[in-house]
Amino acid sequence: MSPRTPRPRPVRVTPATCPCGLPSAYDDCCGRLHRGETKASTAEQLMRSRFSAFAVHDEAYLLRSWHPTTRPPGVGFDPALRWTRLEILGGTEGGPFSAAGTVEFRAHYTEHGRPGELQENSRFVRHDYTWVYLDGDVGK
Repeated sequence: MSPRTPRPRPVRVTPATCPCGLPSAYDDCCGRLHRGETKASTAEQLMRSRFSAFAVHDEAYLLRSWHPTTRPPGVGFDPALRWTRLEILGGTEGGPFSAAGTVEFRAHYTEHGRPGELQENSRFVRHDYTWVYLDGDVGK
């Protein structure tokens, strides 16, 4: 009998940190919301998951989490734009038992290799018992 050559063991890939900025892996953080395994319990959690959806180009999630009265027909992703970091600056209401809330944030990106940022005060409401993005006021 000839000795067997041991098969190489698969390399375990460590999941990357979630784009939303929380210290969790994407699959355990915003990925669960994107896959529909759970729903956002706060306006801030929805904001973070939507930022992550922009970062990973998850159009289906973005449209599902947009209020039907303000939802666009589609989301255009610019291949030269890469979302890199999210800062939550503040907010009002938006807790697990609230019906509405706001989240002010600054989203950092690179476009054609140049850094930029977008600041917005977003409004969220409950629609059919689920947090959705309504609209926002873009700052400077």
